[in-house]
Amino acid sequence: MTEATASPEFGSSGAPAESRLGRYAGGMIDGDSAHRPDRDSQPHNTADADLAPNHRGTPLPGYVNAWVSTQRWFGNKGRVPALRSIGHFALDCAEPGVTIRVDFVLDTASLTLTLYQLPTTERFEELPGADNALITVRQPGSLNARYIYDAAYDPAFAAALLAFMERQDVSASTKPAATDRSATSARGEDLRPRSTAPSSTTAATVISSRVLSGEQSNTSIIVERLDASGSPAVPIICKVFRIIHAGENPDVTVQAALAGAGSTRIPLPFGAVLGQWDDPAEPDQRAVGHLAFAQEFLPNAPDAWRTALIAAAAGSDFTGPAFRLGQATADVHHDLARTLPTLEASSEVIAEEMAKMRLRCSQTLREVPLLAKYQSAIEAVFARAESAAWPRLQRIHGDFHLGQVLDVQGRGWVLLDFEGEPLRTLRERTRPDVPLRDVAGMLRSFSYVSGAMTATTAEAAVTLASAGSSSCAMTKNLPMISDWAMACRGAFLDGYAERSGLKLAEQLALLEAFELDKALYEAVYESRNRPAWLPIPLAAVERLVGMPD
Repeated sequence: MTEATASPEFGSSGAPAESRLGRYAGGMIDGDSAHRPDRDSQPHNTADADLAPNHRGTPLPGYVNAWVSTQRWFGNKGRVPALRSIGHFALDCAEPGVTIRVDFVLDTASLTLTLYQLPTTERFEELPGADNALITVRQPGSLNARYIYDAAYDPAFAAALLAFMERQDVSASTKPAATDRSATSARGEDLRPRSTAPSSTTAATVISSRVLSGEQSNTSIIVERLDASGSPAVPIICKVFRIIHAGENPDVTVQAALAGAGSTRIPLPFGAVLGQWDDPAEPDQRAVGHLAFAQEFLPNAPDAWRTALIAAAAGSDFTGPAFRLGQATADVHHDLARTLPTLEASSEVIAEEMAKMRLRCSQTLREVPLLAKYQSAIEAVFARAESAAWPRLQRIHGDFHLGQVLDVQGRGWVLLDFEGEPLRTLRERTRPDVPLRDVAGMLRSFSYVSGAMTATTAEAAVTLASAGSSSCAMTKNLPMISDWAMACRGAFLDGYAERSGLKLAEQLALLEAFELDKALYEAVYESRNRPAWLPIPLAAVERLVGMPD
């Protein structure tokens, strides 16, 4: 546990000193009653000029702005940020000559208030193989040279972060602009189930770490470890949330609840870091939210998207795996319903859900004009769903598709990434929802396999190649591809119904509405990011509304 004094110099943690914060209670530090954990935590349209002076923080050097603007997780692409540190905390580091600091960095050049987490390590010597993570060098060429790195690429940070979780430490530092307000702080959380095997729960030594490529808003670190006997311990994947929000992160809370229920359908959680900071959007308010989440890493386990693509390309039967995936989905829904709050589908709840669905539809029709001709037919599908019998609402996966599932040898299907759809607000993603939304998401994913196989785009060719498929014979027989996808969809539904006991025939109107809602969401995504793939959701809309183009 450390307390770092305020430092006007970015990346310098200052001289550590012993301290301990008051314990957290209900997500807050004792005596802090201002935080509202259920508040919508999406960025607010508040310009820098509207910020209270004690929320402006300390401007960061220009080289930091330039470096951040090149990172994949930076959300304001094409613009140079104007970053200010509104607070920071330090982590103990067992490696001599290395200090670790985590800054809460506000981009005041953005039209919305986006708060980033920027962890850095300061070293006396260069870190071999980490040139791409070097942010700057202070006093280069001198005996006092200091190398400042993006900490995610530094094994010392990975080791310190896991130790922080394991010890359930508390770390605090005063704000850069000193006031009488509470300190920026963080607390480690040990989330390992008590029933976990000793090799997974005992202290282990970090021997290496590497960062996964390709992520956008998060940075995931794979950590290899040795146990006390020198044998390989269970590897860990630690997700550092780069864009941070107030409120619980569902990826943490949902998986912790599932692990507590004894579920084997998720990677075992290891720990998390919960932070507290001054809310830049609301003066005199405090915010609490998750900063990082660590869990079991499952190497050499292909995801279901890759597995399904290979099967489709080869013309192989995939109904057995699809059936078992339906069972796994039902297992997770059952455990979530018995461990987390549920909600009766009252007329008010149904009306609210349908209003949100209709709002998303109207926004989609404006952004994708090709769908405007289906407006009345879409409304007819929604009207049937509104008058149908709804099940109780509960916590769900929220962004369920084949890429979120791993095929783990000896365990079967394992579900990943419970953060929910990224375009939804945090409040929406943490509220109870209808389990059929997940079912509809997986149905759409099987249809996407068919769409990827039949597409004649360069993206489709890349997708198939990355799946390791050398056989594209089925691309010459489009009806077979469609039949393959429909068979998988049917098998998935059969597996879900068999394990859940749900009579899907009685839920058809509701299921069709959720699948249509998902297809409309996909249409927006494809129109923005992959226009060549837009025909895939367009075809789904045409099918679901019963109106051929």
